[in-house]
This record gives sequence, structure tokens and C-alpha cells, in this order.
Amino acid sequence: MAKKEALLTGTHFMNGDIACAEGAIAAGCSFFAGYPITPATEIAEHLSERMPEIGRIYIQMEDEIASIAAVIGASYAGLKAMTATSGPGFSLMQENIGLAVMTETPCVIVDIMRGGPSTGQPTMPGQQDVMQARWGSHGDYEIIALAPSSVQEMFDLTVEAFNLAETYRVPTLLLADEIVAHMWEKVVIPSAEKIRIVNRKKPNVSPEKYMPFMPDYDLVPPMACFGEGYRFHATGLTHDEYGYPKTSSSEVQERLVKRLCDKIRRNTDKIIRVEEIMLDDADIVVIAYGIVARAALSAVKKAREKGIKAGLLRTITLWPFPQNQIAKIEEHAKKIIVPEMNCGQMVREVERAAKSTLVVFLSKLGEEPHTPMEIFEAIRRNC
Repeated sequence: MAKKEALLTGTHFMNGDIACAEGAIAAGCSFFAGYPITPATEIAEHLSERMPEIGRIYIQMEDEIASIAAVIGASYAGLKAMTATSGPGFSLMQENIGLAVMTETPCVIVDIMRGGPSTGQPTMPGQQDVMQARWGSHGDYEIIALAPSSVQEMFDLTVEAFNLAETYRVPTLLLADEIVAHMWEKVVIPSAEKIRIVNRKKPNVSPEKYMPFMPDYDLVPPMACFGEGYRFHATGLTHDEYGYPKTSSSEVQERLVKRLCDKIRRNTDKIIRVEEIMLDDADIVVIAYGIVARAALSAVKKAREKGIKAGLLRTITLWPFPQNQIAKIEEHAKKIIVPEMNCGQMVREVERAAKSTLVVFLSKLGEEPHTPMEIFEAIRRNC
């Protein structure tokens, strides 16, 4: 049987999980390892059919720990690799996410957030993994996390996640909530030549001169992969530019860890994406992400109809956090409202970035996200 076309070019009606899976295929993902978990299971189910059809690799692992370990190995073997999970599985992956950071392994981790802690509400939405996404593994490091709010963005931002992972040699997260993952909407998949694809930098020196962790000007080392003729050492231990362990050297530790942080921190202007709506004259600004941002947009439009100068900042990039964009809002906004489906996560970062502007937190837990009217009433009370 002939191999099918990889790209399903055209207009489709699909849910967010399937759009994510197709986005991974479009980005060039050739290896997926995962373990079924609600509400991310449809990603694995879809790829279990699609990947073999187009000559790529799908493996169901015995658990989430094995899944992320397989993804790291596949990436070092030269494949673009991804896994998908939800809160409990994301917790299990944290140690190996730290390993991926330390070994500078480009890979994509999709976390479809649900209500927690523990088993929580497996089929209900939540936004309770935001801080775990940033601080879940131990030690100092930086990470990239993107938050889609539509099914189209489940496709588009999956592609972007792969591009960022390959550019900065860092694990990159797609942090979506259950509603965005399970809703059905129109998705346009463009032709291959219209999709921007980034591949990792390769070394331009001979194998004898290759130093696997010697950074370029952008602080990102070129990456040779296993089987390409380069012999080198990769370890989670503190290591020098040759990859050799130097666990007793404070100088090497400081140089390495600062570079792992700085390769993201110095490129935040290139990484961070936000959507700004009616902010120029806004007295009250709503800051939201994921499914909540959609309700927030309706609330802001209603507020404008009532003569209230409201605006919306949608944080597409959650990590690194868009603090400069929020600092600009602080120059003219009287109040900032942050609706989240948790007990307070992104709001803490908003408070830190906004400094003197009063921040109002609108928390909601359970299976129902914020309604536009709930957010509008918060705007009205605070105008």
C-alpha cells in the first residue's frame, strides 16, 4: 500500500486534540511516544493511525516517565519528537524534563490541563498546571510554554512549539485546557510551502573538533545527533563544553546554568507572543489565556458597548512571561482583572509585573469556565 500524504491540506472540522496531532505532523514530528490519559488521549489515538500511514514512528509506552525518556532519546537520534499528557502524567515527567533542559534536547510536550490535584476531574477543564510548567523540575532553568485558545491555534502553536524547541534546544510546552482540546471548530491547514519550519542547527566542524555544548553567538550550541559520525558525551550532570561531568566545579556550574537561562531570557522579544485588543485607551484591562480569553473578549466588547474603556491582553506565551507588555499596560490602566481557572497562578506574575496597578483576581474552579457575563460584571464593578 502506498504511503499516504503527510499533510492534510485544506479546510477541516476537527477538535483541538486532532488539530494538535496534525500540527505535529506538519511540523515534521517523526516520533511520538505517549501513554493514554484524559483529556489528551485523542492526540495519541490519532497519531497511532496517522504516523504509521506516513512512515513515521508511534509508540505507546508503559507510562509517562518512559514516554518522555523515549522522546529525549529519539530527539538525540535526530528525530523531531513529541509526547502528550495531562496533569498527573505531566507530574511524572518532571525529572526527565529537567534532563531535557540540561542536555538541551529539543522536544515538544503537550499538557492538556484538567482539574486537579491528583486524579481530580479527568474530563473537566482547569488551568492549574501553569506554575508546574515553569517550576516543575528542580534547579534553575527557563522553559517555553504556549497557550492556545482555539482549535486553529492548537494546530498553529504546535508547529510553533516545534520551531521554538529546535531553535533554542529546549523542551517546549503546549499548555492547553480541556475545553480547547475537545471543542470542534474549523481548521485551515495550509500547503507545506506556506508553513514555516525550523530545524536544529548542525555543526560545521569536523567530528574531531566538535564540542557538543559550545554555544554559538546566540548561546545555543549546534547539535550533532547519534549516528551522524560525531562521538560525544551527553549527561544530566554538570558538564563542560565537551559534555564531560564537572560536578565539583562551581565555575562550570555557574557558566552552564546561566547560559541555559540566558539563551531564553536574552531572546524573549523573539519568543513572546501576545494579542492586544483595545488597549490604547483602556482604563481596565483583562489579562487571560486559553478558553477564558474567549469569554474575556466577549466581556470586553460588551463593556465597550456600555461606554466602559476596557481592553484585553491575551497571553499566548505563558513562559517566558510577557512582563514588559504588562508593564506598558501599567502606564495607563487603573485596574487589571485576571480571570483564571485556578486559585491563583498567572495572577501572581501579573501582580509582580504590574507593580503599582491594582490587580483583581477572578478565580473559578470546577467544570464550568468563566462566562462572559461574569467577567463583564467584574469589569463593571471595578470601573
